[in-house]
Amino acid sequence: MAVPIAVLDCDLLLYGRGHRTLDRFKLEDVTDEYLVSTYGFPRQFICYLVDLLGATLSRPTQRSRAISPETQILAALGFYTSGSFQTRMGDAIGISQASMSRCVANVTEALVERASQFIHFPEDEATVQTLKDDFYGLAGMPGVLGVVDCTHVAIKAPNAEDLSYVNRKGLHSLNCLMVCDSRGVLLSAETHWPGSLPDCAVLEQAALTSQFETELHKDGWLLGDSSFLLRTWLMTPLHIPETPAEYRYNMAHSATLSVIERTFRTIRARFRCLDGSKGTLQYSPEKSSHIVLACCVLHNISLQHGLDVWSAPAAGHVEQSEEEYEQMESVDSEACRVRQELLLTHFS
Repeated sequence: MAVPIAVLDCDLLLYGRGHRTLDRFKLEDVTDEYLVSTYGFPRQFICYLVDLLGATLSRPTQRSRAISPETQILAALGFYTSGSFQTRMGDAIGISQASMSRCVANVTEALVERASQFIHFPEDEATVQTLKDDFYGLAGMPGVLGVVDCTHVAIKAPNAEDLSYVNRKGLHSLNCLMVCDSRGVLLSAETHWPGSLPDCAVLEQAALTSQFETELHKDGWLLGDSSFLLRTWLMTPLHIPETPAEYRYNMAHSATLSVIERTFRTIRARFRCLDGSKGTLQYSPEKSSHIVLACCVLHNISLQHGLDVWSAPAAGHVEQSEEEYEQMESVDSEACRVRQELLLTHFS
C-alpha cells in the first residue's frame, strides 16, 4: 500500500506553530524605532513599498502559510541594510534563512522591474532648467544636467575561468556607472559592467552614451572626472590649468562633481550589503547587479519620502573606484571647442 508523502514547510519544521510565525508579524505590532533600527526605514516608507510591490509579490499558492508581501519586503530590507542573512534577521519576522533568500530574490526582481519608473532623466523643459539651476547654485557651473562616475561593488568569483570581473586590485567586482542630480537623486544607473573594465571603457559601451549622443539634451552636459574622455556632452577637468579662468573652471568642476562621491558614500552607508563590511555579494554577477540596482531604486524612493540623502552616517568601509587616472587628451575638436567656449563665457 502506497504511503502518501506530506509536503513539509521548512519554516514550520524549524520553528513549530508556537513560534512567532511570519503570518502573525504585523507592522502595527512594533514601534517605529524598531523598524528603523532593524530594517533601516520608517513605517510610512515600508507601507509605501507594500502598496507598490504587493500585487507582484502576492503569488497564487496552495500553501496556507505563503509569505505575505509585507514580510517579504521586511526580509529584503533587512538584508539590504545589514548585508546579512543571519538568523537574527530571520528570527525577527519568523522565517528561515532559506526563506529570507527567496524573499530577497522576489523583492529584488520586483524593484528592478520598476527601475525606469524611479531612475530617469527629466524630460520637460521646466524640470530640466530647474536641474541646471540647482547645479549652478552649488559652485557656479552652468548647463550641468548631472554628474557621472563609476563605483565598484565586490562580488564572489563567478568561476575560476572568468577573469572579466577581476579588477585592478585583483578582486572580483561589478563596475557600476551612475549619474545623479545636485540632491543625490540617481538619474541613470548601469550596474552590470565587469570589474575589469576601466571607467572610460564602461562609458564607451554604456546606454548612457547612446542616449546623450542620439536623444538627450543638446544644450547641456554631464560632468565627469579625468578617467573619462572629454565629449561635447561630458565636461572633464583640464589636466594642467594655466590661466585664472582655467583654475576657476577646475575648482567649480571639482566642487560640483563631489555630489556623486557623497551619493556613493550614502548609498553604501544605507545599504550595507554593498559596502563590503559583511563580505562580497554571494550571487552570480547578474543577480548581484540586480541587487545593486534594487538598492538604487530604494535610494531614489527614500529621497521622494524626505529621507535626506546626506543624513545617513558614513560607512566604515568604502570600496572606491579602481581607476588609476590616465591623463587622456580628447581628439574631439568639437568637444574642445565647447569647453573653451564655456571657459571664455563663464570663467574669464
